[in-house]
Amino acid sequence: MTTTDSKRGRVALMVGHCAGMVDLVALPVWVGTLVAQYRFDAQQAGSLASLFLIGAVLASVTLASRFHRLNVRVVATLGFGLAALVFGVASTAQDFGTLAVLHALGGTASGAALSATHGTIARSGNPHRLFAIVGMALAVFGILFMGATPPLVARLGGPVLFQVFAVVMAVAALAAMLAFPVPDNMRSPAQSAAAREPLAAAVWCGIVGIACMGLVQAMAFSFLERVGSDRGFGAAAITGVLVALGIVNLAPPALAAWLEKRLAARNVLLCGAAAQALLVAVIMLSTQFAPYAAAASVFAAVMIFTHTFAFGLLAQLDRSGRALAATPAMLMTGAAIGPVLGGTLVKSLGYSSLVVAAVLIAALALVCFSRLPSPHAVQRQEALT
Repeated sequence: MTTTDSKRGRVALMVGHCAGMVDLVALPVWVGTLVAQYRFDAQQAGSLASLFLIGAVLASVTLASRFHRLNVRVVATLGFGLAALVFGVASTAQDFGTLAVLHALGGTASGAALSATHGTIARSGNPHRLFAIVGMALAVFGILFMGATPPLVARLGGPVLFQVFAVVMAVAALAAMLAFPVPDNMRSPAQSAAAREPLAAAVWCGIVGIACMGLVQAMAFSFLERVGSDRGFGAAAITGVLVALGIVNLAPPALAAWLEKRLAARNVLLCGAAAQALLVAVIMLSTQFAPYAAAASVFAAVMIFTHTFAFGLLAQLDRSGRALAATPAMLMTGAAIGPVLGGTLVKSLGYSSLVVAAVLIAALALVCFSRLPSPHAVQRQEALT
């Protein structure tokens, strides 16, 4: 039996996290390809990305409450395998309607697999540290993806993007089939009792706050490449920024693991939501390349660092694993709305409208995070359990 402590199990979780969270890495290239190669407008391109994320949300919501009864290896293997098939078919399609259906199906399949992945991480011995480890894997994947995929798409055309997605999902399906671990203490009395209890109000506040940050992330990140292009910064310079973004993303998971006991999770979440909105303002309002590049390079890093602390805190507050099995829904409810909302705002009011939206959404996130328990309250709850 493969466990979360084994190297095989951790590799499978790392690969699954990279495949399931491909949107966090690929959204700028994804939306940019749909606009530049498929000739969709910003709203249509954002809608296709949103359909993928909506599918992931629905799958995650459906499976999360049943997580303790799932065969997670089967769910992950079939989910990633079906997503690989769907993206392979998408590489042969050109019309909006067909791509819309395929995006929704692909999101549903990969979202189910990602729920199994995140729920298993939540039920490991140290969820914060293991989530940081899979986050580092995602950062390495992001560097490889950003360095290789945009030049391939520019040279060979838009279908190559979906072929790359298909390969990524196929590798994840194979890793899940061979080495996906079982969640720790899957059938212990404490876990079974926790699975029957309703989620606490603080857990719901954390879920809504992370969803808000996911919305800001997707809304702005989807048009990070487009705003740079429209400002005339040049394809080579923008590609360099995207590669730098991937390199910078190596640091947040490692820092989050090192600082786990040194920083209060609630404070990290409050600062992260505020910093994210500030970076959106710099990216969308800058007419010079230097501030745009600096803000864009660390934009995803803020979300990665903040979410690692959120994951660890919610794992402490909900021992059943249900809340974190719903991580795809938590992130992608906001992310699903982000591309289409961002596309609509850009089409109607320009890039500056994204700044106003980001500030308003960040304010809601700050309210939610302010209602999370203090470190001392969390420690008292741990002592009681």
